[in-house]
Amino acid sequence: MPTPAARPRDGGTLAPSLDAAPLRPFHLRVTATTFGANFSDGYALGMIGAVLATLTDARHLSGVWQGLLGASALIGLFFGSIVLGRVGDIIGRQKLYIYNFVLITVASALQFWAHDPAVLFALRVLIGFGLGADYAVGPTMLSEFAPKRLRGLLLGSLTVMWTVGYVLAGILGTWLGDTEERAYILLATGALPALLVLLLRIGTPESPSWLVSQGRVAEAREIARKYLKSELGDTDATASMPSSTSWAAYRELFAPGQSRRTWFGLVFYSAQVLPYFAIYTFMPTILLALDVDDADLQNLLLNLFLLAGGVAGLWFLQRTGRRPLVIATFAIMTVALALMGALTHASTTALMIPFLVYTFVMAGASNLTQVYPAELYPTHLRATGVGFLNGTSRIASAIGTFVLPVSLESIGLSWSMYWLAGVLLLGTVASLAWAPETREVGTTSGG
Repeated sequence: MPTPAARPRDGGTLAPSLDAAPLRPFHLRVTATTFGANFSDGYALGMIGAVLATLTDARHLSGVWQGLLGASALIGLFFGSIVLGRVGDIIGRQKLYIYNFVLITVASALQFWAHDPAVLFALRVLIGFGLGADYAVGPTMLSEFAPKRLRGLLLGSLTVMWTVGYVLAGILGTWLGDTEERAYILLATGALPALLVLLLRIGTPESPSWLVSQGRVAEAREIARKYLKSELGDTDATASMPSSTSWAAYRELFAPGQSRRTWFGLVFYSAQVLPYFAIYTFMPTILLALDVDDADLQNLLLNLFLLAGGVAGLWFLQRTGRRPLVIATFAIMTVALALMGALTHASTTALMIPFLVYTFVMAGASNLTQVYPAELYPTHLRATGVGFLNGTSRIASAIGTFVLPVSLESIGLSWSMYWLAGVLLLGTVASLAWAPETREVGTTSGG
């Protein structure tokens, strides 16, 4: 075991383990580039919702095409998370961490010329595919580099940056995307943050935890010393070895001792994001159905509550356990959407109160979607598990995004809010039954 007095080549004392390492500039670099990825994701998903009405009018899009374009990136996210998450456990995190943003940058820029809805759909699926890889390896990389005491704060902050990107896209699309030409320009601007992330990620080393899981302890120790000014502790240096590098690892997610966590993660993540994406992709349609006064102002207010809730959620994430936080937020969101269903014909003030409560709490609760999945799995399954949960949650998001406009048309706003509240109620029950407490789990120690 390395002694606490060990010193790096450039002087100073090495931390005894990765989890005990103080915050270093390298931690901030990895956090910043992962922030940028989440910003890009939020921007890409928010922009299509913001300009979809303009494109519908200009291109005379059918309801099917509206649903497909709204769900396109989510479809890509599903396949990217599922396929490339496992690849990240086989070949390592670092390669995917860099090359996926080559795809995202190019596909985002090409949207400027994608006037055919089929071409735009294909490009957005490719964008989602690249982002799906990042959903798997981005939080995984950050969780394996971050000190344990700061892991919740750093990972939870990813959702805040996602929200910033989403809100910025909504504001730009609402106020600038009123013509077809501007709509395509705004879609293509997603290439700018993606290119910046790509450039900043060049030179990022491999995760020491993954290297240890492959038996490459000497390489892991060198990276820990060079970038984190830390030694590998006893648990760091004995992270669990993979039983197989085959696709059979997906069966291991449902093996005894792991299946309960996987089922919880699946229901938790899906129930969180299905109402979120459905409601916010079709926010203008919902506000129109609610017949609220000054819909643009109310939309801006809701977006500001998204940001405020995300920031406030970090405070709770850092100070409370994962289990009580997920149970409480699911319960509050369930009640809020049920009240929206009951108050659809009430005054604007009475209706907007539960809507704002849902938005605020949902933004804060969404921070957990970046933290919980990485803490549920050991090192050799982490990218696979995180990718699987992200991928399956995107099925739920795509379903909600595709079904909600049909639901609004066929059964009305009130009953649409009731069934969305039912999804959140399922999340509440699953959390009460299965949610583990993972706050003190060391992700560098194999789970």
